Amino acid sequence: MHIQKLHQLFSSSTGISTDTRSLEKGALFFALKGENFNGNLFAEKALSQGAIAIVVDDINLKNLAPNVIIVEDVLKTLQELARFHRKKLNTPIIALTGSNGKTTTKELIREVLSKKYKVLATKGNLNNHIGVPLTLLELKEEHQIAIIEMGANHQGEIKMLCEIALPNWGYITNFGKAHLEGFGGIEGVIKGKSELYKHLIERGQKILINIDDPIQKRLTENYPVSSFGNGQDSTFKITKEENTSTGLKVSFNEQTYTSPLHGAYNLKNIAAAVIFGHINKIPTKEIQSGIQQYVATNNRSQKIKIKNTSIILDAYNANPTSMKHAIKAFEKIGTLKNMVILGDMMELGQESEKEHQNILDYCLKTKFKFIHLIGAQFSKTATSRALKHKDLKTFKKHISSLSLDEFDHVLIKGSRSMKLETLLPLFESKL
Repeated sequence: MHIQKLHQLFSSSTGISTDTRSLEKGALFFALKGENFNGNLFAEKALSQGAIAIVVDDINLKNLAPNVIIVEDVLKTLQELARFHRKKLNTPIIALTGSNGKTTTKELIREVLSKKYKVLATKGNLNNHIGVPLTLLELKEEHQIAIIEMGANHQGEIKMLCEIALPNWGYITNFGKAHLEGFGGIEGVIKGKSELYKHLIERGQKILINIDDPIQKRLTENYPVSSFGNGQDSTFKITKEENTSTGLKVSFNEQTYTSPLHGAYNLKNIAAAVIFGHINKIPTKEIQSGIQQYVATNNRSQKIKIKNTSIILDAYNANPTSMKHAIKAFEKIGTLKNMVILGDMMELGQESEKEHQNILDYCLKTKFKFIHLIGAQFSKTATSRALKHKDLKTFKKHISSLSLDEFDHVLIKGSRSMKLETLLPLFESKL
């Protein structure tokens, strides 16, 4: 089927479905495949649940029903449909990528732009080769702007996502030690993430950079960009940055933007959102309101108060850069009655043992009362002060015997697969 005809069918559907467990009647079902699943096996079920049509790449399903669409590659077809839909609506798109802070920055920008525009933004972690097309297919004529988050763990992925989304603006939060195994080291991270810059430059589109980051500045030399930073050569000059006990403050042109977010590493994320607000002509008071209103959730630098103990839950993801930033920010709280719980960092390849030891060495320079390390990688580190636990189950058994109300503040930080957020019920029962 020609992509234009498929788009006409999509336009008459109730939306896209890739999972029969959540399929709505009238949806267009795409039978995606992965290492552990094959959507073709659910084709008949999708039809029985009322799918308007199903897109499959198993020729044996050709005679299953008149509304079975056979394609060579279901994923590629989904991506082509998303690109066609995006071009047809021509909605202005801001693309975000980076090693750390993508989701927080996206949510801050969404809060600000929503003060004036009807905004579509990436939901949850739908930022990969499947998630980006699905997000784009949520675009409707009523949307005036879209914010598309792009994640990647290997070369060429950002390039491919850009070719689908065709962004008009782009911003990279930073280049950190994330997905080192897939990217092949920090230089690979820089090369992979900056595919966004390359795409925008080739198409003559617009770029926002943090001009205080020498890598961002170097990669966009000789191209007209908008910038923010502390330097005189920035388009939008930051006049003050503050990390207070109640939150963060960023000032531009004698106007201050206050956020309840935790950690100095979020100052640049706030600044980027403020600038996108100004670029899109949002009144200053509305930008201030948007920044103030955003409260972190979903295990990302999330502040949780249980009786007299404050918990920073940052268990959505972790890499050496974000881990160090989290520890440094937590140290600023300034009490000796602190406990730090760190879980393994994933996808570091040959650098894993060294990076885990580096994080521990940094942490040991602090005055934290207790340092707990969880996981196989942290268990390999050398330490006499920190307490090591081979897995989460072992740590839970250990902590169940502790009196937790003696701690004023607790930092919980680790990679998603460590599932450190499951510690919260234990804290709630002990405090």
